[in-house]
Parts: sequence; C-alpha cells; structure tokens
Amino acid sequence: MLPEIKLSVRNLVEYVYSSGSIDNRFRTATTMTEGTKAHKAIQSTYEETDQKEVFLKTEIEYEKLNYIIEGRCDGLLFRENEVWIDEIKSTSRDLTSIEEDTTPVHWAQAKVYAYIYAKDTNRKEMCVQLTYINIVTDEQKKFLKRYRFSELEQFVNELIESYSHYASLMHEHRLQRDKSISELQFPFKNYRQGQRKFAGAIYQTISEEANLFANAPTGIGKTISSIFPTVKALGEGKLDRMFYLTAKTITRQNAEDAFSQLKNEGLVFNAVTITAKDKVCFKEKTLCQKDYCEFANGYYDRVNDAVLDILSNESFINRTTIEEYARKHTLCPFEFSLDVAYVADAIICDYNYIFDPKVSLKRFFDEHKRNSVLLIDEAHNLVDRAREMFSAELTKKPFLTLKREYKGTQVSNSATKLNKYFIEIKKRCSESGHLVMKELQEDLIDLLDEFTQCAEIELLQSTKLEDQQLLLDTYYAATSFVRISKLYDERYVTFVETDNNDVHLKMFCLDPSHLLQQIRKRFRATVYFSATLLPLEYFMNMLGDPKEDYTLAIPSPFSKEQTEVYIQPISTRYRAREHTKNQLIEMLSKLINERQGNFLIFFPSYQYMKTVYEDFTTAYPNVRSIIQTSNMDEEEREQFLEEFKEESADTFIGFAVLGGIFSEGVDLIGNRLNGVIVVGVGLPQLCLERDIMKDYFQSTGKSGYDYAYTYPGMNKVLQAGGRLIRSETDTGVIVLVDDRFLTPKYQRLLPDEWRDFEVIGR
Repeated sequence: MLPEIKLSVRNLVEYVYSSGSIDNRFRTATTMTEGTKAHKAIQSTYEETDQKEVFLKTEIEYEKLNYIIEGRCDGLLFRENEVWIDEIKSTSRDLTSIEEDTTPVHWAQAKVYAYIYAKDTNRKEMCVQLTYINIVTDEQKKFLKRYRFSELEQFVNELIESYSHYASLMHEHRLQRDKSISELQFPFKNYRQGQRKFAGAIYQTISEEANLFANAPTGIGKTISSIFPTVKALGEGKLDRMFYLTAKTITRQNAEDAFSQLKNEGLVFNAVTITAKDKVCFKEKTLCQKDYCEFANGYYDRVNDAVLDILSNESFINRTTIEEYARKHTLCPFEFSLDVAYVADAIICDYNYIFDPKVSLKRFFDEHKRNSVLLIDEAHNLVDRAREMFSAELTKKPFLTLKREYKGTQVSNSATKLNKYFIEIKKRCSESGHLVMKELQEDLIDLLDEFTQCAEIELLQSTKLEDQQLLLDTYYAATSFVRISKLYDERYVTFVETDNNDVHLKMFCLDPSHLLQQIRKRFRATVYFSATLLPLEYFMNMLGDPKEDYTLAIPSPFSKEQTEVYIQPISTRYRAREHTKNQLIEMLSKLINERQGNFLIFFPSYQYMKTVYEDFTTAYPNVRSIIQTSNMDEEEREQFLEEFKEESADTFIGFAVLGGIFSEGVDLIGNRLNGVIVVGVGLPQLCLERDIMKDYFQSTGKSGYDYAYTYPGMNKVLQAGGRLIRSETDTGVIVLVDDRFLTPKYQRLLPDEWRDFEVIGR
C-alpha cells in the first residue's frame, strides 16, 4: 500500500499556478459574505436537473505516492448531451478588466473537477465554464471551454508532477519526524517536582480529546512540559499540528528555546514563529503594493522555491530565519511566514491568530483544526484579550468630518445619517454623560451597512487611497462593528459615553467564555496553563465550561524557606496615598539598609509611582534607581532590565507599574533580583466598563465585584511577586503593601508559599 498524500483541489492548483504580486489595495471587507450570496444567487438559477456543491474525489499514483485529491465544485450542469463544470468566482473588480485567460488558477481548478467527473463517469469530453460575478453591481461574465478527457488527464498528471517535489519533501519529512519522535527522550535527566504530572495530564487530555485548565507554578518548566507530550502525541498520529499561543514576545522565545532543546535530543520537526506584520516589514511603510514594495512585487512567482529552500535546510524557524530567507528570495517576511506555517508541524503565535474574529488568517488553518491542539500559555491574559477581540467601538467625530469632506456624495449622505444618530443618542445619555443598553442597536447596524456600501464604491474608484485615509479607517471600523454585531447576545451590552463634542459608542463583550468555547470546539484539545490561573474557578468560568473541562493544580516546587514574605498594612487607596507615602518610603529605606541587592517595586499607577520616586530619590540621592516610563520601546525595556546586575556592589531599585511590561514574563535569576515590593492590591481603575461588568456578573449569580475588580487585580499582584523566585537556588523577600492583604478575602487568594508572612510597620 502506497503512502497517501491528501490535498484539496484548490491547494493543488494554487501551489502550481499561483503567480503575480501581493497587491493589497482596497478590497471590500464584505467580499466573503457577499461572495457566498453571489454563489447562491447564481446557483439558484440552475435548472432542476443541475447539481450544486458537488463533492468530487479521485486517487492518482505517482512516483510511489498515492495522491488523494478532493473538493467541491460549485455547479454540475447538464445541457443536452454535454456536462458542464461551473466554477463561480466573485470579485469587486470591474469585469471589463477580466479576460478569458486572466486567471489561469481558476481554469485549473475547474479542469481538475472536470477530470475527476469525467474519469468517474467514463466521459470522453467535458465543458468547463468560469462564471465571474461582481459583488457590488451583480454583473456577470462567463467563459466556456471544451476539453477532451485525454487533455484533462494530461493536465492533471502535469499538475501532480509539478507538485511532486514538494509532496516528496513533506512525505520524507514526516517519516523522519515520526521516527525521531518515537526515539525522543525528555531533554533533562530528571523531571522536576510536578513536571511529570503536568506532562502526563496534557498527553491524556489530547488522547481523550478533552480540555485542561492547569495552574502550573513557576519552576516546574511549563513550556517544555507542555510541548514534549504534545510532540509525542503528534508522532503517534493523534495530531496533525500544534499551536503554541502566547500573549507576549518573551513567552514565544521560551517556546522556541524548548523546541531547540528537543532538536538537540534528535527531534526532526518544523516549528514556525509568526511575528506581527508591522514588526517584520522590511519597508519604511507597511504598504503591500507591488509598485512600492519589491518584496511584494512578484511574490507568488518566487514563494514556492523559497518554501522548498527553507524546509530543506531549517527546522525551527523563528523571526530571524524567516527574515534571512525572505531577503534571500525577495519576499514579504510576514506572508512568507504564513506560507511556511501552513505546512509546519508547530506554529508559535499570538492569541489573535486563532481567536480574533477580525483576523482572517484563520482560513489558513481551517482544514487542520480538528486534528490540532491549542497550548495556551499565560492563559490568565486571555480573559481581557478576548473581551477586546470580541468588542467593537465607534466615535461620532469621523462621520461629522466625512459629512463635510464628501459633500454632495452618497458617502456624505450616509455619514450625515450616522452623525445624526450619534447626536440623538447623546441626548439620551444621563447627566453623568453615559448610557447603557442591553439590546443590539439594529438601527445603527442598518446605517453602518449603508455607509460601508457607499464607502466601498468611493474607495474602489479611488486611485490614491492615501488621500482617503480617514474614509478607509472609518470604513474598517464600521465593517468591524457590523461583523461583531453578529456575535451579539445576552453577554453583551452597548454603552455610550460623551466627551465634550464627541460621542463614544462601544459594543462590549462582558463574558467571552461562550465565544471562546465555540472556537475551541473546532480543535481536538485545548490546554490553558499559567503560574497564576487563580482562582481556578474564575478562569474556568471566564474561558471555558467547568462542566466539561479537566483541572490540575500543581504545588510550587520551591520551598517556603526561599522566600520571606512581609505585609505592611497601610492604606494605598487613592485618597490615602499622600498620607501614607512617607510610611512607604520609610519601609523601603529600612529594607535596603538591612539588605543589599536589587529590588523591584510595583505601583498601581504611573502617577503614584512617579510621586514616590521623586520623594525617595530626593531623600536618598545616593541610592541607584531607575523608573519605568510609558510607551517604552524594546531597546528601552532591555536597558531597564540590564541595570539589574548579578554582582552589584550596591543597592539598586527599579520602579515599575503593576500589570505593566516588567511585572510579567521577566526572568531576573539569582542575585539579579533580591526583593519585590508590591504596592496595592492591583484593582483596575474604577470606570464605567468595570462597573457594567460588575453588575452583569452579579446578575448571573456570581460575585460581581470580585469578577470585575478583585480577581483581575490580584492576578497582577501574583504575577509581580512571581518575578522573584525563578529557580531552585533563588532566595529573596516579598513585601505586600496594603491593609487589605490581611482581610479574609485576600488571605484566601494568597498562594500557599506566601501565607507564612510577618506583619511589619505597625
């Protein structure tokens, strides 16, 4: 029995026939939805004997491989003694620009369908029809060709021959991969405490097609413990692919390091890291147009050779490797990373590539979802990230500006209606300047639908989009709003806030758990893990379904003796900060006088941090210190962390913001960090959004204040404190500054290793 290569008709022809450039000029955001409608509109005109969405499949043997090719043709038409394959293509292009042979890949797709049908029914001749439909005007254009079966057979054989080099490479890779996995050993001599249990739970979760929530503390080696059993499951045929999802760049680096460790143990594996387009773009502007960017011009003419090149020579493909090969082959590095990721065994990327409905890249992975696993690192971040992904907002100001700038056009008329809508809804706001509505504002969605249609016509006719940036930005905001409106249910509210002459309107996803659950159901298994997935019940409610999911809580591998924990019970509430500031500075002074080393002190806001920093440095000018600033770039962040020296001769203090870039994902091992001071309980700032969340969760029988404020705040505290002990040899001191840490509620939320504390400053 020959080894099988399964592929879709579309993937086969696109690999062989795709050519030309990336040219992301304006395209309608409604193309997919309108394209589906256009397909159905044409199919509705078929005769009674015709068939639509016909599944076709064939097998072809070539060079000791059995190619299984399948797909669905749009239409199978019966005309007298002829049989036609109808391939429907929707477009926003002017149909006069489309000639018979404009797009060879469309003919190729239809010809493969014609070959499969003719082969199955012993037909000597087939007709192939391409039907183009303009989704804006509904205009149609058709082309018809007739082929003998012998012509179709020769064409398909040539397709397979062109594809075979790539197919052979991938087949050989899988053989080597699976053999290496079967022989693969855990890359360390011994498992750490809790590590084997965590790895075993993940393997069982994948085997049973289940989901797992794991509170896995720092020090057990979460990254390698999650990747190793997943690789093993993939080698046994339980999976086709794994996704390692992260919220931060530093965590992606940890995953890359884990794969490198396994490579050193003999693993043959393709793992690709996807980096955001604006970070990897080689050009000054991220403008994907062939006349501006040489890496976009002719991209599809060169990409196949580049994919073969990189897969033949590399295993673990990070940003640096992608950029190296992209420059070598003159390719857009972002699009190249996607094309390589499409055939990779593992993909390391941000959450949004899987969960964000506004990101279209998920189409690359649709056919593999059911045989894929999601490993979601630092999963505590996904709650607020998901809320953001599933929410959408608009403001009044752009519509007022467009009303004036496009006077006399349909855009102006539509923008006028929307501006009027915002004026009317502003009148309904309370004296405090806000309004909360539970129902979907369908009248607004209708107005936005009209606006996007008018904007599309204007933008499609434009030759200089850079002169219409406001219209373009507003168009995308409107289409995003309409897209999110389709998800609206009882877990949403719409709220309005006024600000001087502007009006801000937001469709706000209060509880993202249902939508996250719907997405994860498409995958074989999902593993949520973090060192601070506490309280576990809260995260299970916010991210999944407690009735179906497994849980795992692993004790810290570090001893309590490694950490001295103190609580200074002073008030850090906003109104008390000025009054208690001197007590905080005195505590800090006493701490550094008694202990030499490097310290991080975290504050709940920039203003509070800045005030204490100024007073402290005035009182103690000889103590070395550094302060976090807003919007630090990567170089500034690195400079901040480099100040924490392993063998520092004097005391050093870093002032940082709780929940910011230095309170998570930072490893200052050994004497680079000797103490952490956390000021406050991390409560998010009181605001309308959080109060709406509080009321919603209270109405569902949960503790609304805890869900909106306490739990998210305490997670920041745990993350900041977790910067201290990163290895078995680390020691240090944690000081929690706030009287609320002594209340029963917060005592229950402290991790076990922090509960043996001493109260100071009384």
